[in-house]
Amino acid sequence: MSMRFASSVIGLAATASTAAAVTAANSGIKGFNYGAFFLNQAAKQQADFEYEFNRAKNLPGTSGWNSARLYSMIQWGTASDVISAIPAAIQTKTTLLLGLWVSGSDQAITNEITALKAAINQYGSAFTDLVVGISVGSEDLYRDASGEIGVGPQKLINCISQVRSAIAGTPLAGVPVGHVDTYDSFLNGTNRAVIDNIDWLGFDGYPYWEQTKPNSIGDAHERFYDGLNKTIALAGNKPVYVTETGWPVSGKTVNLAVPSPENARIYWQDIACSLISSGVNLWWYNLQESQWGQADPDFGIFPAGDLNQVSPSYELSC
Repeated sequence: MSMRFASSVIGLAATASTAAAVTAANSGIKGFNYGAFFLNQAAKQQADFEYEFNRAKNLPGTSGWNSARLYSMIQWGTASDVISAIPAAIQTKTTLLLGLWVSGSDQAITNEITALKAAINQYGSAFTDLVVGISVGSEDLYRDASGEIGVGPQKLINCISQVRSAIAGTPLAGVPVGHVDTYDSFLNGTNRAVIDNIDWLGFDGYPYWEQTKPNSIGDAHERFYDGLNKTIALAGNKPVYVTETGWPVSGKTVNLAVPSPENARIYWQDIACSLISSGVNLWWYNLQESQWGQADPDFGIFPAGDLNQVSPSYELSC
C-alpha cells in the first residue's frame, strides 16, 4: 500500500453567524494532494502553491478540481510557521482538507496545533470558510504496524482529542475531524477505537502497491473497490472519503502492476471517473510529482517542467 505523505477533506461549507457549519457527508469534492516541499527538499512558497492550485482548476477535459489536501499545517523548514498553502488557497479560492502531521516526537502535534491556531488568528474567515475537513495524521497506523515512524491507536486518539480541544470555540469548531489511513489499518481490530473517535475516514488505496495480490491494471478495479468497500462497511454511518489514489506513469513494475501513461489513463477513466460519478469526495495523487527532480515511481498527471507549459501525460476526460 501507499507510503506517501497525505491527508483528507470534506463536505459543503455553510456559514453560520459565528462558525462554519460543515457536513461530513460526501458532496463530490474534487482535488489533489499537495506536499509541503519539492523533491530537492526546497520548501514550496505561496507563489508555488498558487501556481499549482490555479493549474488544477484549469485542466483539459475535466473541471472542478478546486480542493487541496495538505499533510501539514507547518511551513517546511520551520518549527511552527503557518504553511504558505493557506494564503495561496485564499487567493485562489481553493477549499482545504487540512492535515496535521502527528508521527515522530510528541512535539509534532503541539507544533501543528500552534500553526493551526495561528492560521485562524491571522487569516480569519477568509481561511476558515475554505476548510472542509481536518485530518489528524496520515497513514500513521500503517507505518506504526510496518515498523516505520508512525503512531499507535492510543496516541492517535490523544492527538485527535487535542485537535478537537484546540478548535473548540473557534470558527473551525463545526468542521469534521477525521483520519487518513490504509484499509488494512482500519480493518485491524486494535485500531477500532480510532474510528469511534473520528467523524469521517480517509481511504488511501493504491492497487499498484498491493504486491501480494493480483494487481495488474486489469485487476485494479477489483483491488481498489475491495479495499474501499471494506472500509465503508467498517465505517458504519460515517462517511469515507478517497484521500489518495492514482497509478504511476513511470517507475518499476510491482508484481503485475506496470507503470505507463496508458495504464494511468485506464486507471483514471475507471477509478476517478466512477468516484466522480458517485459523488465521493476525492483527492487524487497527484497533479505533478516530478518537481525539481524525477520521482520514481511518478504518479503525477503532469511530467516534470513548467505546469503551464507541459501537457498532461494522459487524457483526463471521463
